[in-house]
Amino acid sequence: MRFGADAALTLDSGPKLGPWQIAYETYGTLNADRSNAVLVCHALTGDQYVASANPYTGKPGWWSMLVGPGRPVDTDHYFVICANVLGGCLGTTGPASTNPATGQRWGLDLPLVTIRDMVNAQAVLLDHLGIETLFAVVGGSMGGMQVLQWAASYPERVFAAIPIATAARHSSQNIAFHEVGRQAVMADPNWCGGRYFERGVRPSKGLAVARMAAHITYLSDPALHRKFGRNLQDRETVTFGFDADFQIESYLRHQGMTFVDRFDPNSYLYVTRAMDYFDLAADYDGSLARAFLHSPTRFCIMSFTSDWLFPTEESKVVVRALNASAANVSFVEVESDRGHDAFLLDEPEMFRTVRGFLTGAANARGITPPGAGA
Repeated sequence: MRFGADAALTLDSGPKLGPWQIAYETYGTLNADRSNAVLVCHALTGDQYVASANPYTGKPGWWSMLVGPGRPVDTDHYFVICANVLGGCLGTTGPASTNPATGQRWGLDLPLVTIRDMVNAQAVLLDHLGIETLFAVVGGSMGGMQVLQWAASYPERVFAAIPIATAARHSSQNIAFHEVGRQAVMADPNWCGGRYFERGVRPSKGLAVARMAAHITYLSDPALHRKFGRNLQDRETVTFGFDADFQIESYLRHQGMTFVDRFDPNSYLYVTRAMDYFDLAADYDGSLARAFLHSPTRFCIMSFTSDWLFPTEESKVVVRALNASAANVSFVEVESDRGHDAFLLDEPEMFRTVRGFLTGAANARGITPPGAGA
């Protein structure tokens, strides 16, 4: 959906962005009173293809185990919307988009964006889709940050919220990991100060290294040991060199190189920075509880026992703030040894929790939940 200069977005950093556009996918059917809409917010390197094949990679939707017909977010009953975030590179305005003032790609001339900017852009999209209120907002990691921002910025528009494996602010450790990734991209000679498109090159090596470093943080030591251990890659003994002797090395290199084929390096800088800047309490005089004061939204907070990127304590901070603001909140810590990426994987307890929470919320809102008949 495209918006002209007359519908410019005012960004947190000050400038107005317009014209601009947002790419999105929808699944299911919006009911007559428009009360069954579910917004799914994607994580750092995700996209709008939550439950449909990605046309660029050919891979299934990134959350097709959770979203789809008969799934916990059941598209036979709910109308699901998923939009590519502002600053992204899959159709929504980002650094690879054209700057109308120059006719060239934005590059680093694009103003920095925040999680709140992403949410405000989604709100404009929903306005134009004629959806005043959302039955639920669901997301993990950076998607979970968007869920929390939605509940704080538009409480009257969010009936239920499910933030998964996330936090109300980015920790200094996580900012540090992101800075390593950004420096890897910017240290690549082909980055060219963000003007690699004009030079006909691409900082693929730097972006691959950034992805490799980040991917380690999504996993857990038990998961890595179970999958790879110290197994060698296609050889009987070490080479006494710097080839990928170990399977984990080969795996990370593969993750890095496949990532560069689908993601814009400058977008990586922008979306990681948006996560770094996220601190929901800062907008409310340092009080997270004040962000949710008198909130009518029902919350279901989820974390995973082995997630060291967004540990359970971060979710408990949100739960305590919601309790202090007298919000309706439930909390589940899912037992899993798969690390942060568990929210994207086959985790039956997560699926049961989401299905049960949405069923209860549907009954409370007067929507016929899945399995309840016509």
